[in-house]
Amino acid sequence: MSLAHRIQGQQANERQNWSANLKDKNDRDQPDKYAELKMNVHREVIDSIEQDNKLELQGEDLTDFAREKIGGLLERDAIFLPFSERQVIAREIMDEVLGLGPLEPLLQDESITEIMVNGPKQVYIERGGKIYLTNVVFRDDNHVMHIIDKIVSPLGRRVDESSPYVDARLHDGSRVNAIIPPLSLVGPTITIRKFATNPYVMNDLMRFGTLSPQMAKLLDAAVKARLNIIISGGTGSGKTTLLNVLANYIPENERIITVEDAAELKLGQEHVVSLESRPVNIEGKGAVTIRDLVRNCLRMRPDRIVVGEVRGGEALDMLQAMNTGHDGSLTTGHSNSPRDMLARLETMVMMAGMDLPLKAIRQQISSALDLIVHVSRLRDGSRAVTHITEMLGMEGDVIQLQDIFLFDQTSVDSNGKVMGNHHPTGITPKCYERIMTEGVRLDKTIFKPSLE
Repeated sequence: MSLAHRIQGQQANERQNWSANLKDKNDRDQPDKYAELKMNVHREVIDSIEQDNKLELQGEDLTDFAREKIGGLLERDAIFLPFSERQVIAREIMDEVLGLGPLEPLLQDESITEIMVNGPKQVYIERGGKIYLTNVVFRDDNHVMHIIDKIVSPLGRRVDESSPYVDARLHDGSRVNAIIPPLSLVGPTITIRKFATNPYVMNDLMRFGTLSPQMAKLLDAAVKARLNIIISGGTGSGKTTLLNVLANYIPENERIITVEDAAELKLGQEHVVSLESRPVNIEGKGAVTIRDLVRNCLRMRPDRIVVGEVRGGEALDMLQAMNTGHDGSLTTGHSNSPRDMLARLETMVMMAGMDLPLKAIRQQISSALDLIVHVSRLRDGSRAVTHITEMLGMEGDVIQLQDIFLFDQTSVDSNGKVMGNHHPTGITPKCYERIMTEGVRLDKTIFKPSLE
């Protein structure tokens, strides 16, 4: 197959989510015949942008300038190539100049939820809960490092041998982690957790089968009635997505302060203040932790505090905020079950350095939290809310829990899809009276088991 046909085939594949197509390893390892041409044109375009004072251009103006410049340079240096091949090369250079190079087609594909770069010659994606090897390659380690630098530099962060890993985000809120040699033995590694361009709403989650309409009604009412909720689950189970959905139920007239490691939440309300932690600088100073931000936001007159994730001593500050008038707070945490979430919270409170007896910690937890919503990633890659569990307070030295809704897996069909159903346990939660007292309407029949 000629080079022209191969490049045209790549174009067609891109239009049909080409990133999921597998490609033989030997083919991926073939050097790019036009790498030198692309590098030279790319360098000239960057120099032209800087020398012609085009740095102030934004959006379409910068895109138009770069496209015109690239087209002219390719006509000068690559007129011998067919027009279709020059178009492909021009697009790749545009991605390098204005975007994240080879990753741009993957970032534009909304069906992709995760991008995993394992060195320059191996890029995987997750689509529909399944992992696929793609035909995307970088020139070398330096090319990957250049892309990492383009991601972290605008955020005032860095990655080098003295600080070989970094958490960051893209402009759309997608979460990025990068780790480089000597810690990574396969070369510079990038992991991007993508978020939908248009954030999911509760109807989307019900359509996906993540939870039932009855569960959605309870969570809607719980947020509006200012119940304190923690969303628990494993990595990649959809905790942040569900947190974003629930946070959008907060009324418009309330002041919301969000605290995150990397700002991911996209709230539709007008009065939102977003705070983001900061790592140490090159001198090893200047770090601002999640705990620092949680403490500070208490002085900012919040109606609601939304913490992206508690994973350390900030858990104590969050619980104290919930216990001192900041009702309706929302957060997430890693755990394997609602009961395990309580054990994790106990450990995190101990990490705060306060010498508190275990019973006092449990009393703090039981009086602060109202609901635990547990999300799981099922074996077919789908996500499901498996528990909505209510806190009942202490009985002796043990926190009492009761499940309000559960998910039961029944089978796996011939296509590997997990089959199951969400159902109420038949218990009317103790918080129902509080929800009604707050003036939030909630039909009590949603807690009755189906007769089927």
